[in-house]
Amino acid sequence: MTFDVAQFNPISVKHGWQQWLEAFAVCRRCGLATTFLISQQKADFDVRNLPTLREAINRYMKVESYVSLKDEAGAKPPEHVPPEIKAVFEEGATCLGANCPNAAATMFRLCLDLATRPKLPEGEAKGLNSKVRRDLGLRLPWLFENGLLPAELENLSHCVREDGNDGAHVGSLTKADAEDLLDFTTRLLERLYTEPERIRLAAERRDERRKQPNP
Repeated sequence: MTFDVAQFNPISVKHGWQQWLEAFAVCRRCGLATTFLISQQKADFDVRNLPTLREAINRYMKVESYVSLKDEAGAKPPEHVPPEIKAVFEEGATCLGANCPNAAATMFRLCLDLATRPKLPEGEAKGLNSKVRRDLGLRLPWLFENGLLPAELENLSHCVREDGNDGAHVGSLTKADAEDLLDFTTRLLERLYTEPERIRLAAERRDERRKQPNP
């Protein structure tokens, strides 16, 4: 389908040069409008020329997606989380924003699973059997009991049930249930990834300052 673009709205810049814009466009066939998310393809193209361009903008801009209900998701992943966990968190937030709590809960459980598996010791340990390793609802209490997760988060962890007895198995979760999982997932990821990285970066900045000659 061909769209006529009526207006552009710059929203961000990536890699120091790549402009990302929202483009309000009208379909020539049905006459209905949509808003596309587009990104600059070539660094030497000035996006300020888009409103007066008389050729297909696809030569200069790439359509990344379109604005839809998924963009109402308000929850953002914590800073400095690994890319694979960030992607799963964003999918869960999108499901929650689209009022799909069971799907959202499944994604947030997956975030927790990916984040806590590396905390398990490789060898044998008291109370750590194959079921505890496999089941998130059993693994979390073991990790808290053995001091491998922050104790102050244990109360929030009660939203995670044993044996995956939630969205993926029963399909009976409410939005409040999914939001509880979101809260716990967010706080845990912050403690495991965001805070340590912020401290590391602060120490790095301190060391750089000390390397500077005194005025």
